[in-house]
Order: sequence, then structure tokens, then C-alpha cells
Amino acid sequence: MIKYRKMFLLAAALVTGTLSLTNYAVAQDKTAVATFGSGCFWCTESDFDKVSGVLTTVSGFMGGHVKKPSYRQVSRGGTGHTEVVQITYDPSKVTYAKLVEFYWRHVDPFDKNGQFCDRGNMYRPAIFTHTPEQVVIAKTSRRAIDTSGKFQKKVAVEITPASAFTAAEKYHQNFYKKKPGHYYRYRLGCRRDQRIEKIWGKAAKS
Repeated sequence: MIKYRKMFLLAAALVTGTLSLTNYAVAQDKTAVATFGSGCFWCTESDFDKVSGVLTTVSGFMGGHVKKPSYRQVSRGGTGHTEVVQITYDPSKVTYAKLVEFYWRHVDPFDKNGQFCDRGNMYRPAIFTHTPEQVVIAKTSRRAIDTSGKFQKKVAVEITPASAFTAAEKYHQNFYKKKPGHYYRYRLGCRRDQRIEKIWGKAAKS
């Protein structure tokens, strides 16, 4: 009951303007966890590693019905998993709201069937929430985009409770650092950055 009352009070504060999304932080915790799916986890990991306050990023899978799947299983489809990056961050340096804002600028939020050149359910965009507060922040942020009048389409990104996380094989962790040539050829060929800039313009680089 307490957690739902806390979530209600947070929602009320956001609606009335007594608390802003960008100023919200979970001050009582030294670290917190966020999980995002935005297509290829190599790219998602590379993007979030640039954010001040992000401590670690781990590529993996979430949301499926097969326990501890391998990359090969997920990439073949049928497990129900989404490629994600699980982020551990310092809330005193970067808020969850800021991470969500950063996420929107590095994803095609209108494509529910994959991301960029990667197609299929395993590449669908998704925000997996770990706390009631994260639910409120993510949904409020999504609604702000939908009601901004800037886009003709509605955001297709799923916001769903986090479930069991399975880390991908070591080969995939920090892939952009281990195989920079391979990574940049892939990212360029996938036209990820071109599509993001087309959607967000200069905001994509902020």
C-alpha cells in the first residue's frame, strides 16, 4: 500500500509541476538500475556509456519465456526476448528522467517492429521499469512526446515491468571497444544515426 501511495504522490507532483522530471532523483540509493531496448545492444551500450553518471552497461536480453537464452536463440526468434542494455547509474549524478530523455533521442520511437536495419520482435524498442517511480516517469515522458504536436505518429515503445535479465555472451560486451572497425561499419551501414537525426534533428546530438 505504501509504495502505491508513494507512486500516487509522485504522479501528483509531476502533474501539478511541484516536481520536474529532470530534477527527480532517487536520493536514498547510491546506485540504481535502468533497462532499455533500442535495437542492437552494441549501439545502445555505446550510446549510454557516454552519459555522465552511468557506471556500467551490460548487453543482454529481457522479456522472454526461455530461461537464460543464448544470443543465437534470441536472434532466431521465438523466445520472446528483447535485446536490451541494463544500466547501473549514480542517481546523484544523473536522474532516471534524464536517462529516459537520452533514450528517446537515440531510438526510433515510432517503429515497433524493430530498429533501423534490425527487424523482428527481438529488436523492438522497450523500456523495462524496475520501480513504480520509473513507471510514472517513463509514461509521463512518453505522453509528453505524444502530446507535443511535433509528430504525426504515436510512440510505439512498450513500457513494461522488468523481468529476469540474462547477460549476453562476453563477446558482445563492450563490442564497440573490442571490434571498433566492425562496429562502426555496422552502425554506418544500418543508418542508425541518419534516421535518429531525421527524427530529432539537432536534439539527437544533445
